[in-house]
Amino acid sequence: MNFLIDAQLPPALCGWLRERGHQAVHVFEIGMVAASDAEIAARAEADGAVLVSKDEDFVTLRLPDRFMFVWLRCGNTTNRALAAWLEARWEQVEALLEAGELFVEAR
Repeated sequence: MNFLIDAQLPPALCGWLRERGHQAVHVFEIGMVAASDAEIAARAEADGAVLVSKDEDFVTLRLPDRFMFVWLRCGNTTNRALAAWLEARWEQVEALLEAGELFVEAR
């Protein structure tokens, strides 16, 4: 899968996803760290990427099912704690995406 990682998540998340066999790019890497949510949503749609964010605004910006969206419902955390939090949930998130779910809320 191809993932686009939003600004409030660490670039290290791209490496975590790549280790699991996915393509991943952080908005910082493509010069979009200061882009609006609408611009980031448009990029995810154009690239056919799964957008990963903690930003609730994308819940409505993705409608009507413009792109796949994984909404991480974790608080602010260290990179290590985020990786551990994701590790406990990733199998289910990945299975939902592979089954064609367009919106996945990870709690």
